[in-house]
Order: sequence, then structure tokens, then C-alpha cells
Amino acid sequence: MVLAKTDLWGLYKGLQYNFLYNNDIDSIHILLNLYDLEAKITNICPKYICTSEIRKRVKRILLGRRDRQLISNNIAMLIHEDINRLELTLYLEGYKDGYYNKKWVNIIEGEAIKHFSVDKIYEKNFLFHYETTLKDIVNIKKDFWSDIEEREKESKYLYHFVKDYCEKIIKGKVFSLNKYIDKQLTIEYNLNKLNIQEEGSFLSANELNKIYKAVFKTIMKNAITIYKNACWFGVNDGVLNRYS
Repeated sequence: MVLAKTDLWGLYKGLQYNFLYNNDIDSIHILLNLYDLEAKITNICPKYICTSEIRKRVKRILLGRRDRQLISNNIAMLIHEDINRLELTLYLEGYKDGYYNKKWVNIIEGEAIKHFSVDKIYEKNFLFHYETTLKDIVNIKKDFWSDIEEREKESKYLYHFVKDYCEKIIKGKVFSLNKYIDKQLTIEYNLNKLNIQEEGSFLSANELNKIYKAVFKTIMKNAITIYKNACWFGVNDGVLNRYS
């Protein structure tokens, strides 16, 4: 039985929600299978980039603390699985949106026909996915990304998507960070006695707020990049699918 588009969209969103908010791994596998069956989407290769950048940014924020390395490692360990789920979801969303964007698929197909024979296109697994040397393709990619950025300015879709997720999943973990910080012991020797002290102190409310703002800004910045790259892959695969 073929599902109507509205039913299929609702199914996608339900599976996406279960994966994101309930950590339901089965849901993402079903979603990936549905994408493959319904749209022949196969070139899915997200890069997980947020966690390492968050670790670096937290260290900069806590520049005056001797335990900043420990704290940055803890925050990364605490939220990295949540962020990975978000990155994968954003990638899939961008890929799908690019794949079904007929306007830009038509534009890229026109460029493909200029540069390659039809027989050559049939043989390709990748089109302009990683192209950095053809000036006209590079310019088209910039225009495509500008189009995405303009639509995002109007709709704020990605902003609200990321903000809602961070508020519900990430924020509570950041503000409970003190529970997960193991203080380090420092040992000082002198002629008379051995002095053992705890190094560092609990994070203040102000520090926790700064960390959360930094985490959100880092995720938001990378969300746009992830989405745009995925859209570009989706558009190119949309062309190749016409020749498969």
C-alpha cells in the first residue's frame, strides 16, 4: 500500500521525534529505510562536528579556572550523544529538502549536461558533491546556500527547531553539570606536613548560564552548516536519481 504524502510526512515527523527526544534507535533505522525505499536516498554521510567545538569554546569561557579542561571534557561527555542525534536529524532533514527541491535539481541537472555526456552521468555515483574547481558550480553552490539562508531568515525554522531541542534536552544537563564534576586533589609537601586539597570549585549560576549560551550558539552555527551541506548533497543526488 502506498502512503499519501501527508501520511508519510506525519510518519517521518513521528519517527524523527521518537529518535530525537526518546533516544529510540529503532525509529531512526525505520526512517532511514523509508527514505531509501521512498526516495532512493543512499548518499547519507553526516559529519559530527559540534562536540569538539563545544569543548574548545567552554575552555575559552572558563579561561580563569585551572579545572577548565576537566569541565570541558565533562560537558562533552554528558551531551555528545544528544548532539549527535540532533546533527544526524538536521542532516537528514537538509538532505531530504535538497533532494525534493525541483528548482535547484533542475539547475544542477542543466549544469551536469553542460559538463558531462548523458552516458557519463549514468555512470556517476557523485556529481558536484565535492566540486571546488569549476567556477560556475562554485558560484551556483553559493547562490544555493544564499537561498537557504534567506529562507531561514524568513521562517526561522532551523532556529526554532534547535532552540526547542536545546531547551528540552540540553539545558537541564548543562545546569546540572556540578553533579558530574569530579574535583581533582592537589598534594603539597613541606618539611612539617603533607597538605591535600581539592582543586577547583563548583560552577556558579553565571558560569553555567555562559556555558549554556555558548553550547547553544555553537550548535546553532553548526546546524546551518550541516543543513546546507546536506541540502547540496540532496540536490546532486536528486539529479543522479533521474539517471539511475
